[in-house]
Amino acid sequence: MAEMKKINVQWAINHAIAEEMRRDPSVFIIGEDVGGPGGPFGVTRGIKAEFGPERAVDTPISEGAIVGLCCGAAAAGLRPVAEIMFMNFITLAVEEFYNQGSKMRWMFGGQVKQPFVVRAMTAGGFGAGPHHSSSLEGWFASMPGMKVVMPSNAYTAKGLMKSAIRDDNPVLYVEPLSSYTIKQDIPVDEYLVPIGKAEVVTQGSDVTIVSVGRMRLEAEKAVAKLKADGINAELLDLLTVNPLPMEDIYASVKKTNRLVIIHEAKEVMGIGAEIAASVQEKLFDWLDAPVARCAAPFTHIAFQPLLEKHYLPNADKLVAKVKGLMG
Repeated sequence: MAEMKKINVQWAINHAIAEEMRRDPSVFIIGEDVGGPGGPFGVTRGIKAEFGPERAVDTPISEGAIVGLCCGAAAAGLRPVAEIMFMNFITLAVEEFYNQGSKMRWMFGGQVKQPFVVRAMTAGGFGAGPHHSSSLEGWFASMPGMKVVMPSNAYTAKGLMKSAIRDDNPVLYVEPLSSYTIKQDIPVDEYLVPIGKAEVVTQGSDVTIVSVGRMRLEAEKAVAKLKADGINAELLDLLTVNPLPMEDIYASVKKTNRLVIIHEAKEVMGIGAEIAASVQEKLFDWLDAPVARCAAPFTHIAFQPLLEKHYLPNADKLVAKVKGLMG
């Protein structure tokens, strides 16, 4: 039996980066205060002490410069892992992401690779307000040449980070800030979580629920509540927003004939819309009910705790969506 260790999301990410830096000397970290302090939440603590300032590079406050450096370093054969703190700040580096990182490998016919990872934190449920809590993964999922992953717990956080670092394309790694302290037993030995595959969390026959990021926790609560009411839900943790693991979703919907998607981003133009469109296009004759979405309203997230709670999807809202489909 594999040896297990209880660890939280924060340290799972730290351990994954450190393991990859020991394995591959081309891997280094870069960002604002990622060295000594280990970033604003201490995720990269201890890395500078082990690997030195040459591989734990502190930068000025310039998101564009950080991602621009990643593009150049990756093209030169290195594997940067950058931190952009809160996801909202990534808007200051969209030019470097979209016009450079996502296109360079394609424009040079695959001769130039772009193996870099950018970590960005979403802060919904943390009371961080509208300037720190946006879920922008859908923006980057629409960019050809980009990959986007969203871990949901310590196990997937470590495994996805290792896969992201080894990938030869730019990967946006979206971290759930409010889940940092949640602990889980994960293997001590090395393992990878593949990019582009969803995880079947629970088997079911009545409805498929697809969760994104930290919404897996709410979905698991909803599955338990639905089971108590005689509804057997199958839960898929999406894990990868681009490329979407549609074959995994199709396989589940063919079993259950119903689909509900829960994600923290806004419902309008959210990733759930793309999943819903693809399912109705490919599996229309398999569906016994319209595809439903449980997501945030089309407005900015509030700072005030009660308004933030009202804004965010949760287990009770998801249960109501599922029961609506079940009639």
